[in-house]
Order: sequence, then C-alpha cells, then structure tokens
Amino acid sequence: MSIYYDDSRKLFHLQSEQSSYVIEVVRGELPAHVYWGPKLEGIVQPLNLVERCSFSPTYTMEDKRISLDTIPSEFPSYGNGDFREPALEVHLVDGTTVTDFLYKSYKINKGKPELKGLPSTYVESEEEAETLELFLQDDKSGLIAVLSYTVFNNQDVITRSVRIENQGKDNVVLKRVLSANVDFHDSDYDMLQLSGTWTRERHIYKRPLVPGIHRIDSKRGASSSTQNPFMALLAKDATEDHGEVYGFSLVYSGSFLAQAEVDPYGISRVGIGIQPFNFQWLLEPGESFQAPEAVLVRSSQGLGGLSRTYHRLYRTRLCRGEFRDRKRPILINNWEATYFNFNADKIKEIAQAGKDLGLELFVLDDGWFGKRDNDDSSLGDWVEDRRKLPEGLGKLGEDITAMGMEFGLWFEPEMVSPESDLYREHPDWCLHVPGHKRTLARQQLVLDLSRKDVCDYIVESVSSVLSSAPITYVKWDMNRNMTEIGSALLPAERQRETAHRYILGLYDVLERIVTRFPHILFESCSGGGGRYDPGMLYYMPQTWTSDDSDAIERLKIQYGTSMVYPASSMCAHVSAVPNHQVHRITPLETRGHVAMSGNFGYELDTTKLTDDEREDIRKQVSEYKELRMLIQFGDFYRLLSPFEGNQTAWMFVSDDKKEAFATYFRVLAEPNAPLRRLRLKGLDPAKNYKLELNGEVYRGDELMHFGLSLPQLKGDFKSLLFVLKEV
Repeated sequence: MSIYYDDSRKLFHLQSEQSSYVIEVVRGELPAHVYWGPKLEGIVQPLNLVERCSFSPTYTMEDKRISLDTIPSEFPSYGNGDFREPALEVHLVDGTTVTDFLYKSYKINKGKPELKGLPSTYVESEEEAETLELFLQDDKSGLIAVLSYTVFNNQDVITRSVRIENQGKDNVVLKRVLSANVDFHDSDYDMLQLSGTWTRERHIYKRPLVPGIHRIDSKRGASSSTQNPFMALLAKDATEDHGEVYGFSLVYSGSFLAQAEVDPYGISRVGIGIQPFNFQWLLEPGESFQAPEAVLVRSSQGLGGLSRTYHRLYRTRLCRGEFRDRKRPILINNWEATYFNFNADKIKEIAQAGKDLGLELFVLDDGWFGKRDNDDSSLGDWVEDRRKLPEGLGKLGEDITAMGMEFGLWFEPEMVSPESDLYREHPDWCLHVPGHKRTLARQQLVLDLSRKDVCDYIVESVSSVLSSAPITYVKWDMNRNMTEIGSALLPAERQRETAHRYILGLYDVLERIVTRFPHILFESCSGGGGRYDPGMLYYMPQTWTSDDSDAIERLKIQYGTSMVYPASSMCAHVSAVPNHQVHRITPLETRGHVAMSGNFGYELDTTKLTDDEREDIRKQVSEYKELRMLIQFGDFYRLLSPFEGNQTAWMFVSDDKKEAFATYFRVLAEPNAPLRRLRLKGLDPAKNYKLELNGEVYRGDELMHFGLSLPQLKGDFKSLLFVLKEV
C-alpha cells in the first residue's frame, strides 16, 4: 500500500519511494497540508494551530486558532477569510463569489485513472500506483470538488488534479481552477524557473523567496518559449547533487500559471494550473470540468535527482506508442539547406548524399504544398505543389525510400494563411473577434480548434497526405501564438472558454491522428521549443528543442531543458556555419558533440560538404549509432553548468552502470589556463572502466572523486568526448 488512512485522526498518509505526503482533515471539514518530505514510518503529529491577530478571521466561534488565513490548505477557495491566492474562484448565480468547500468522503483505489480529454501520466499495472480521491462540497452552490492524488510506488512522484462537478440547480462560472496547491510551512527556499524567448528557450533562473507573489505564466495560448510550465523550490543548501528540491510540472500545452506566494507568517503557497487570466467556464447543472494534471516530484539528491525522476517518469509513463522505447533515427532536414527554394531533384540529391554519410531519415520541410514560395501563402492547403514535385509527394517518398532512407514531412496544421484556398472558403475558421482586425504573425492566422468542423478538416487533410506517401516521420510545427481569441460558434457567455477549448481540440486531433498512424514518429515543434511541455510529449515523444542550432547557444538551451525533460525528447541537429541564427563559426566536432546529446540529426546541405567534412560526419554518425541507446534512454547527469562559467559538461550512464558517455565544452580560450579535471557522476564506484580515448582503465570511485585530467585546449568553442565501458 502507498496510501494509509487513520480514521481516528482523519489523517491521510501518502508514501512514495522515499517521500511522505500527509493531509489532515481539521475539525473533520478542512483538508490541510501537514507534511511533504523524507519518508516517515511513524505517526505524524497533528497541525500546530495557533491563535493569530484579528486580521486573520476565525473560521469558527468555538476555536479561535482555526483561521483559513493561516491553515496550510490543500484546496483554498475564496471569500471565507483566506486572503492568499485561491486554487478555485467561482461566480455564482446570485453574483457572489464566496464558496466553502468542506470534506465529505474519500476513495482509495489501485492504479491510476485517465483524465477525460487530457493527457496525463499512466501506469501499465495497477500495482504501480494508488490513487486517493477527496470529495469536498460547497453546500450553497452544490459544487463538488474531487481532489485526485496518485502515488507512484517506486518513484518519488505524486500527481494531482481537480475535477469540479455541478450537482446544484443553477449555472456557475468557473474563473480559476488550479490543478494543485501546496502550502509549505516555511519560506526558506529559492525558486527555480525555465525562461527565455524564441531561439533562447528554457534558460535557468533562480531567485530567493521573499514576502509577496513570485509568478511565471503564459497568456499566449501556448505554454510558450517565454516560460515553461515548471517551477521548483530549492532548500537554501540544495545543489545539483545534494539537498531538498520540490518540483511542479504541468501536463498542459496552453496558457498556464505557476506561482509561489509568501504570506506574513512565512508560509509559502505554491499553485499551478490553467492561466486564470481571460479564462472562464460556464458549468451547467450535471456537468463537470476536469483540470489538467500537475506532476509533483521531491528529491533529496538535489536538482540532479529531481531531473532523473522526471526523465524516467516522462520517458516511460507519459510518452506512449511504438517509439517510446525504440531508438530514434538520425535525420537530415532540408530547411536550412534550401528554405523554400527547392525541387524534387535537389531534395533527392541531399537525401542521397545523406545516405552516403550513414544518415537514416530524410525530412522534407516547409514549402512542399500549395503555392508556398515564402511565408505569405498556402497554410491550410495541404496539397502537393506540382511545380516543385512534378511527380508528386508519393513518388518522391518512394524514390527516397528506394535509397534506403526513411521519408519524413513537415506540417503546420493548426494555422491558415489569408492567401489560401482554405481561408477564402472558410474565413470564419480562424480565431477572430467580429469588428476587430485579424493580427498576423509570420503572415498567418490560427485556426479555431475549439470547432469540431475545423478539427475534422485537420484530421482528414493531414491523414490524406500521410496515406499518400511512404511517410514514417512527421514534424508538427506551430509558429505563432494566439491573438483575438474568439470563436464564431461559441455564444457570448462562453467566449472566454475558447483558448482552453482550443487545447482540448488540439489534443483530440492529435489523439485521432497518432492512433490512425501508429507507425509514424511524430515530433512536436513550435518555432522550435515554444510548446515544449509534458502535454505534447503524451502524443509526440520528441520535440524540436529550439530553432537556434548554434552549438554554443544550445549548451544553455539543452542544459536548461534537461531540468525536466529527458534526452529522448530533445532533438538536436548539426547546422552549417556561419550559423544562421547568431552567425557564429564553431568547429564541426563541437557542433556534433552538442547535437549528439539528444536525438541526432543534420540541418545543412549535404551536397556542399568538403571531403574532410564528409569524413568527420561519417565518424560522428558512426559514434552516435554506437551510443544511441545510452544517450536516448540512459540516466543523465549534469557536471558543469553553462550558466556558471566558461565550461559545460554532462554525461549519460546506462541503467546497469556498465557504460557511460560524457562530453566537455570549453567556450572561450583562456591564456595560461589552469590544469583541470572533470569529475564524473553516476558510475559504480567498484567497477573498472576503460576509457576508449586512450585505452586506460580507471575505477569508478577514482573517476567520480578525482576525475579525468583534461588536456590543454587551443582556440575557442572546443569540446571533448569520453566513452567509458566496464572491463
């Protein structure tokens, strides 16, 4: 068992692999957060209730120690004396907003239920997890709040979600429904977040908690490049390898909110869920609303332990389908080689040259459909352009397959160009507000996926193309965020549901397509990493990490991404120099070592390589094929941070600790530099490892505590690769 209930004390004790999470129902009515920390076996003390000043209103006349303003609540609502940010805000039929959700009952079941219409983590056996449901009721409105907690037995993971049911007689309007709320008993933490922008995604930022609200969010209709739907609280002594760390990750792809609020008494309230700004949901009698899942992870082994838990969970119990556990192909993409200017002959030349280098998959990027010679037209018209492909997409795919290469294709199905047949026929199919202009970004509009007819069109048009050619890979792109968020089919009182209904429509579209084409590897993309979130990983097991393919910029991007997401989800390519984003010139070796730390590929014109470059690429491809399963499915360890100096290093270790692969990067040359050693992690201290670079044998404890001596490197942007195998 993972969940224990003490009826005499109204206390729930949730136990994961090394953690305990404890809830006490105060006065038999108020679910309160007691503890989340190292695993406890004994009885947990009750909450220490202390009478506060009159500015913290008492909940009852009988006990002045009980104030909602000071109790650490599991599900705070608004209006009864809790002045902090609520998890739920409701507008009732009489115009008031006060609710009082009291505990009524509970259920404990084996396994983990699905969330209707939403992605979520899963189990393959009921023995992997247990789920607690707490049923709370607001008597005035008849609303039921069902708080769901799933405990994974063999990992320090608790997932949380909330379902609101209207069992009353009147309509209610939900204004805010967060998926999880945790009130920590102190505020002695730093908050870590992953922030940035296009081509500079998921950089690490850390700041101390002080009184007030610390918030990250997206109002863009997507999880966004600007903020990732993840935050962590770190104990002041926490490091990469030691100390208490608490992570919060939202399995959702739309606008979100994650925040920590420190109150006057030092309690830190963490909440995460759908963005309340510009959100509401009309809930009629008999209806329910399901909030997305939040994944809570605790680590006593610092950020590294937190990351490896998320990696393992998302790699094996969030990603699905045939490619979850399969090696991913090494690809060549023509985008930076040709952009829109190509024909069938040029594409086949690039593919054949790639095949000669040992590459396995060719991906035809933007420009193959409609009359798409630039960004100005044709999105939505998913019909091959016979000017560029005179024998059609099917024949091109057959020719590339005959070379011994797999064939992949780029789409951007959620968008429409004003200059397109689809828009001329259905101008109301995009998100828009009557009487307002339609804002363009990249010369395109967003299709209204809150509409079933639009979703059906996307499914059928994409499926028609996928059935017409031997396609084994799809890059699913999305290159702008939402503006004028309105739908032609929704009534006035439901217009602010549009953004969330869009995400539900997107998930429905993805589920239908990936189910119809289970043998296709789908890769998510949003101008790079603009929708790199757990929700998308449920449907597509890998993501184009960033449109910035510069090796040095990728150090920070990939390092930050690894805080939550496994290497098997990160796509990383070698591109030409000068780099097309920052115009930097870096060695091919360094570009290869960076890109080899994820799903490997190339984004350049293979027909224009020198003989030396071809030989180097053949070597990179051969090395990656030997290391591929270790990189994609091994345990990941961060060694040196690009956010803390001139050096970066990370490594992968096999589950049985018999193999390891490490890379070291030195950005700028240093005059008269000191001698350095690279200390490794994750090895078996008692095993002997042979370093392929020089044939020397080292013990695991020596490599981890003394380290590998690094040679003197000359010039900027240098890297080293180390492969270790047990002997």
